[in-house]
Amino acid sequence: MRDRLRELYEGDTARAHRFRYWLLVFDVVAILFVVATSFTAYGPVVQVFDLVFGTVVVADIAARLSIAARPARFLVYPTTLADIISAASFFAPLAGEGFAFLRVLRTLRLLHMYQLRDRLRADWAFFRAHERTVIASTNLAVFIFVMSGVVYATQHRTSPEIGNYADALYFTVTALTTTGFGDITLDSSGGRAIAILIMICGVTLFLRLAQVLFRPFKVRQPCRDCGLILHDADAVHCKHCGATIHIPTEGEI
Repeated sequence: MRDRLRELYEGDTARAHRFRYWLLVFDVVAILFVVATSFTAYGPVVQVFDLVFGTVVVADIAARLSIAARPARFLVYPTTLADIISAASFFAPLAGEGFAFLRVLRTLRLLHMYQLRDRLRADWAFFRAHERTVIASTNLAVFIFVMSGVVYATQHRTSPEIGNYADALYFTVTALTTTGFGDITLDSSGGRAIAILIMICGVTLFLRLAQVLFRPFKVRQPCRDCGLILHDADAVHCKHCGATIHIPTEGEI
């Protein structure tokens, strides 16, 4: 069983690749479920789905723990802790949708999952050509989603303007862009601290995305002599040491 799990999570077979893509689909569905249920009452149907999602997440954590070379170290990885928190949020029916935002933390593991990114590079030409843009956009989107959840979970009981997740998302975006229309405000000290965090961290991520989008396009191709990784798309020689750079191209059909 352990060998089969290791093959699914770390192998290079077609079955392993399909399995990891299905994990990605599961996480996307779970995130969409979290957003959709923020507009509805927390009832028995939602609770059943919570338990199903939570069971799958726990099974995934247990499987990865069983094949980890250092189980104790694996349990303290930030991505593992994020998975544990997201699983716990699914098993907290008494908390209702207030802790739903914690479920998105599971996406943090996918953002840095080496096998998944490596497979996306192999399968999708678009991802190979725009990997840095996709990663930067995803990081910003996850931050907005998580902070919207924080705003919703901490403020919807005390701020009448925060009635659902869409209101929290609206406030997060206006704070991140420093637009500040003023129609939704967080009056408590905790709310102001959240707004400051959104502005500082969100603007940093937004500037990072802008830098990737507007900086001249670079290709990742390590130089064998000096190790420089990023080069111009049409580079023939390394700008650092002058060595010949062999950048693979897909050709023209």
